[in-house]
Amino acid sequence: MIQVFDVIKMYDGSNPVLENFSMEIAKGEFVFLTGSSGAGKTTILKILFGQERFETGQVLVHGINVGKLTHKNMYTLRRFMGVVFQDYKLLPNKTVFENVSFAQEVIGCNRKTIRFKTWEALKNVGLTLKKDAYPSCLSGGEQQRIAIARAMVNEPSIILADEPTGNLDPNISIEIFKLFEELNKKGTTIIFATHSQEIIKLGEHRIINLRQGKAVEF
Repeated sequence: MIQVFDVIKMYDGSNPVLENFSMEIAKGEFVFLTGSSGAGKTTILKILFGQERFETGQVLVHGINVGKLTHKNMYTLRRFMGVVFQDYKLLPNKTVFENVSFAQEVIGCNRKTIRFKTWEALKNVGLTLKKDAYPSCLSGGEQQRIAIARAMVNEPSIILADEPTGNLDPNISIEIFKLFEELNKKGTTIIFATHSQEIIKLGEHRIINLRQGKAVEF
């Protein structure tokens, strides 16, 4: 499903963040992407999502050559991907329900479908009672649950998670991690970037460790 071959990524002509980086992830896998701060975890996710360009190499997602996509046809990649960020990236002027439904509006879903799928997504993360609240009124754990609901509402085959428990306390982190495990059990491919060994110990999943811009598997 995801194939990355010999990717080199540099910023401003400096030393490569990724140097001949390669990895393969099968459909339905749950993979931990780990490494020290600045190792390139976020860069890899941004490349997979088409948000960052790279110097050389090849990236294939669902058979799509990511490096050849233009801004106009990037939707062909992103329509089957969901992204969860460490800092949530919720829209502050929209309610919980509106934040989740917005992900469907941008791809042109009809109102009936939006209402049904948004409600189902909120039910799956246990936050239907918060549907009319604004992000500023929610705890960090609740905001991250909403971010997950938004990522899953369009039923993507791949979810990219960039340090989704990084700002949360240990107990809430475990709850958030379990939500990703449930999504994976339903067939969603998960790439979970984290530097937390406590989180990694919670699941028996393949680990791709970044060292000096290259992948070392465990």
